[in-house]
Amino acid sequence: MNSNKVRTRFAPSPTGRMHVGNLRTALYAYLIAKHEDGDFLLRIEDTDQERYVEGALEIIYKTLESTGLNYDEGPDKDGGVGPYVQSERHHEGIYIEYAKKLIDKGEAYYCFCEKDRLEAIREEKEAKKEAFRYDKNCLHLTQKEVQEKLENNVPYVIRQNNPIEGHTEFNDVIYGNIKVNNEELDDMILIKSDGYPTYNFANVVDDYLMGITHIVRGNEYLSSSPKYNRLYEAFGWEVPTYVHCPLITNEEHQKLSKRSGHSSYEDLVEQGFLTETIINFVALLGWSPEGNSEIFTLEELIKAFDYKKINKAPAVFDMKKLRWMNGEYIKNMDQDQFYEMALPYIKKTITKDINLKAVSALVQTRVEILTEIEEHLDFFESLPEYTNDLYIHKKMKTTPEIALESLRKVVELLEEQTDWSKDNLHNVIMDFAKASGMKNGQVLWPIRTALSGKPTSPGGAFDLLEILGKEESLKRIEYGMNQLEEEI
Repeated sequence: MNSNKVRTRFAPSPTGRMHVGNLRTALYAYLIAKHEDGDFLLRIEDTDQERYVEGALEIIYKTLESTGLNYDEGPDKDGGVGPYVQSERHHEGIYIEYAKKLIDKGEAYYCFCEKDRLEAIREEKEAKKEAFRYDKNCLHLTQKEVQEKLENNVPYVIRQNNPIEGHTEFNDVIYGNIKVNNEELDDMILIKSDGYPTYNFANVVDDYLMGITHIVRGNEYLSSSPKYNRLYEAFGWEVPTYVHCPLITNEEHQKLSKRSGHSSYEDLVEQGFLTETIINFVALLGWSPEGNSEIFTLEELIKAFDYKKINKAPAVFDMKKLRWMNGEYIKNMDQDQFYEMALPYIKKTITKDINLKAVSALVQTRVEILTEIEEHLDFFESLPEYTNDLYIHKKMKTTPEIALESLRKVVELLEEQTDWSKDNLHNVIMDFAKASGMKNGQVLWPIRTALSGKPTSPGGAFDLLEILGKEESLKRIEYGMNQLEEEI
């Protein structure tokens, strides 16, 4: 392995859907590695068996594949430093081996304290409004006492032996140099009573053994970093580069939660957002590119991304901006590509035998998210109930009376047509408007209204006439005329 090569990792736990914050971590880790022509690794952290959710592992693989965040090494791509699943690493005895190395160095110790004793300490600290810290009681056991307890199978954990004097410093790319008094550091558990490693300990051991050079994570882990550093120092290992990303909040500046309805990648896809948009938007949650452009492909992000320009301030998940960005992606799509994506939504609404590709082309510039397609196209399936007020258009000087007069004349022309193409219908109707002395809008607005029954519709009168066909168009215009006649 090239020691100078940048190596990053995404190390999710299979606990459910991919949260936006986790997706950003994966994206930033990927961009850092690829920007430097380095390696991006996937490691599954499944040692917390209680939080494991069935099917969550498949979600991780599927999300990375669909977003294009292709890893160079992982559970199914051995790069020589596997296994890449922590439970498998645990069964190989990796974590207990390294925990015992720390015990031999005096940097860790067995702790046999029972739950009741620990709860009593916790309650005492809470009463004094102090943070809980283990009191190092078992650190003072003799080697003989420890051995006897181990031989008698007394349950234990292994704790980190942190100093209580002095301070620990570490440097973060985003937050700079941070100094913590050692008296604030708890002797965190490294190996739990079930023999599994804690998240923190397994992270440090695995990151070192896998040659990880840059660690990307949320800033909620800033407070744990001094303990990580103490472990690196205890082992005599080089400390990697830390990149702690800012918190992601909603528009009310509260932490983005599942209740928001858009906290996960899957939520956003189900709501009709494109994968390309989501990746683009998530990249900007905490990072600002140079220049004014905000639309980036993944390849463009790789070239432009500079992790040193990640912001400290919380990133606001602005739904309006996400919708705008998604609309831009949709508008700029190839029509065939959009048609393939839109077809499932169109078919939910339209069962009639009409030109769905033409329908797709009409709606492409009208929607910001794919789930809006249905509400724009429902009138093609059946004419909704509507009132004659829809025929009023002040700018076009159209009234129900003018609309009725126009439709009566137009319907006669339409009945005569054998060529129902858009071009022919355009020529016939526009020639009629010119000859009759009526304004174009006074002819076209009533037709569009009668065909759609809606205040707005994708496409104009000629588009709707062609797509609906002669029989359905005439039927709808006759219905509109009858409704107007009843009121006038």
